[in-house]
Amino acid sequence: MSGTVRDMTKAAREALEKAGIPGAAREAHILVAIATGIPRDRLSLSMQDAVEQAQWDALNGILPERLARKPLSHILGQRDFFKHNFKVSPQVLDPRPETEVLVELALAAPFASVLDLGTGSGAIVISLLAERPTGQAVATDLSPAALDVARENAERIGVADRCTFLLSDWFAAVDGRFDLIVSNPPYIAADEMKGLAPELAHEPRLALTDEGDGLSAYRAITAGAPAHLEPGGRLMVEIGPTQGAAVAEMFRAAGLENVAVHPDLDGRDRVVSGRMPQKRD
Repeated sequence: MSGTVRDMTKAAREALEKAGIPGAAREAHILVAIATGIPRDRLSLSMQDAVEQAQWDALNGILPERLARKPLSHILGQRDFFKHNFKVSPQVLDPRPETEVLVELALAAPFASVLDLGTGSGAIVISLLAERPTGQAVATDLSPAALDVARENAERIGVADRCTFLLSDWFAAVDGRFDLIVSNPPYIAADEMKGLAPELAHEPRLALTDEGDGLSAYRAITAGAPAHLEPGGRLMVEIGPTQGAAVAEMFRAAGLENVAVHPDLDGRDRVVSGRMPQKRD
């Protein structure tokens, strides 16, 4: 098959549009850049270049995966998050831009030690450590495969010597107290799973749902947090947009102060935060 980069881009865009995939034009550019080996920022300057059969074959090898709603990040094997590029795989939750709100809020106050519960790709804890060069962290997950991905990301981004990765069911294998505890736990209720975007079928179910009402992780986290927070330490969790009031009440019931619900850039409730009381004399 002959043609130009423009022809290839048009064919990819039309196929993605026909499949109803949002952002078809942007994704077509990304897929064509992969297939041709042309850097994405140079693609618009190369539209008249001829393409070889091998490049068409490369596109035809990856385009069906996206048409089957495999996440683009899984096809690429990577995802940009906060200030870094992270390896992702079907074994970890694809880091979302809205989770960056949690990172930004966590960085708004000092901390020397952080615990990340259910770390997945490690995107949250690694982003935090990269901004705090003297910080130390512990990151847990129930999935050995997820911990392998997180360790690799920590090595690539240069914080592996400051982060301990533990196979743990929430706090089960965790010792000590921390200035900051963060988590993006599974918060989708079991009866909501059927209504999710098709791409989420390619993500680990364990990272999406508690197979219950979507709140069981918060019950476990708020129950265990007081025993693992330093006086004045902070707890911050990502939530689903309808869960703010329920999770905030769990924080208060656990004895946390200054409990607040924070929105994401779209104005939806996204993070609940609270602080462990200082010791009283």
